[in-house]
Amino acid sequence: MADRVIIEVEEENLDPNLLREKLVIIGSGAIVSFTGLTRGDEDGIEVHALEFDAWIDRLPIVLEEIANNAIDKFGIESVAMSHRIGHVGPEEPIVSIHVASKHRKEAFQACSWLIDTLKAQAPLWKKEIREDGTHWKEGLG
Repeated sequence: MADRVIIEVEEENLDPNLLREKLVIIGSGAIVSFTGLTRGDEDGIEVHALEFDAWIDRLPIVLEEIANNAIDKFGIESVAMSHRIGHVGPEEPIVSIHVASKHRKEAFQACSWLIDTLKAQAPLWKKEIREDGTHWKEGLG
């Protein structure tokens, strides 16, 4: 059987549809997907881009651990997950998560848990490049 976990870290372009095509769906009855985008506005201030810095050697390992934990915790079939690093402009995808499961409830729960856990644990740091200057955002993810 193909890998139940697909992890990608993208420097240039993240295509949620291409990532979705890699998801193993054998035995599944549901796919739930989440794609996070760069907002062009933060509290009324124009955002030109986000810059993501990462502990690049550790990031794929942490994402794979999180995905495997979701499979164990929710009994889902597979996970495909990708995160951008570097410069990400407005309306461009930052993160994409696809979850395949036998049932929709577990797929929704796992997808929500995955993005929350990624934001809390992934070794990523985010800087906003805004019209009023640059601002590092607190915390990981």
